[in-house]
Amino acid sequence: MSTESDITPTPADRHHPLLKLALELGPLLIFFFANLRGQWLVERFPALSELGGPLFVATGLFMAATAISLIVSKIVLGHLPIMPFVSGIVVLIFGALGIYLQNETFIKMKPTIVNALFGVALLGGLAFGRSLLGYVFNAAFQLDPEGWRKLTIRWGIFFLFLAVLNEVVWRNFSDGTWVAFKVWGTMPITIIFTLAQMPLVLKHSINLETDGEK
Repeated sequence: MSTESDITPTPADRHHPLLKLALELGPLLIFFFANLRGQWLVERFPALSELGGPLFVATGLFMAATAISLIVSKIVLGHLPIMPFVSGIVVLIFGALGIYLQNETFIKMKPTIVNALFGVALLGGLAFGRSLLGYVFNAAFQLDPEGWRKLTIRWGIFFLFLAVLNEVVWRNFSDGTWVAFKVWGTMPITIIFTLAQMPLVLKHSINLETDGEK
């Protein structure tokens, strides 16, 4: 098994950008709609009732979709993207624990664990002179060392912010509100944050082909 480990994007990444996006967002959308229509799914597929309530049914389907996403990514793209891979491992572990123990806490804390893990890894990597963000966004753009350092700091702090935000939402609001926020709140916030980084990205972008010709 190989994970995406080169800052230079692979040909498959360049040729299948929409597929890569679908593989990363698809399981999350399945989780949202499965939770929304949990009872409807159980009525049509009675075996799903063995998993528990709507949140557990959604989690089971989320786990299956995540596993399929990683398998397709490996087959089509030739590697496992680091963020989805790590997130997928946590999803499978905490999802299985939540369903087995019928304890929603494991499921709700998954985003906290994943985001905190990414935040600490990014900021910790800088302490060892490694900008790990380049391994995450390798298919999107290439930056000079200073650009990767600044962007890594910003994303590290942002991930820690998302971890705290998830704790606030799941501990103070209903399951439905938390699931809706996980999809329709976290995604827009992340998109807005990503767009806000474009001035930095443009300022520090490098052209590998031009540099190679030089």
